[in-house]
Amino acid sequence: MSDMRNADNTSTELKPTFFRRVLGWGRQLALLILFSMVFSAGLDMWRGKDLPKDNLPDISGISLQGESLDIAALSKDQAVLVYFWGTWCPVCNLVSPAVDILAKTYPVVTVAMNSGADDKLVRYLKHKEYDFEVLNDSSNDIARDWSVQLTPTIMVFKGGELKHYTTGFTSLPGMWWRMLFA
Repeated sequence: MSDMRNADNTSTELKPTFFRRVLGWGRQLALLILFSMVFSAGLDMWRGKDLPKDNLPDISGISLQGESLDIAALSKDQAVLVYFWGTWCPVCNLVSPAVDILAKTYPVVTVAMNSGADDKLVRYLKHKEYDFEVLNDSSNDIARDWSVQLTPTIMVFKGGELKHYTTGFTSLPGMWWRMLFA
């Protein structure tokens, strides 16, 4: 009989408590996040290898809203997010709402790549209810100057310098952190 009691006690001692299980899941989640961050940073470095490092090309023009935009001048005293996107890009459909939210707080200039004529793009923006500034790069000149080949591409400038660069899906917190640490 005493052997049965000892067997029962050891079996309950071997079972992990709920707290230990949650702690184990937390560790796994932290490792997954860390791995994702390292992988994403490496991928951004590889994708950004063709970006100009010196003598940066200008990003300037008249927006669809009629504003004269010059990223070097806008970024002199504050961080500016530049978002290369397209109406045809499925991932941009996920990122653009976050860019629009960020544009309510921070300076944001977007570059619409190969998205058609101005009037078509204005209708698209109105339909989606986006309020961010848009340079229509219908001939892809700005994107070509910057070697942007993937959409979406997000750049953060401060003091006329490129501080951060990323491609693909970027979350609102990811954009926000890049703006804060520019």
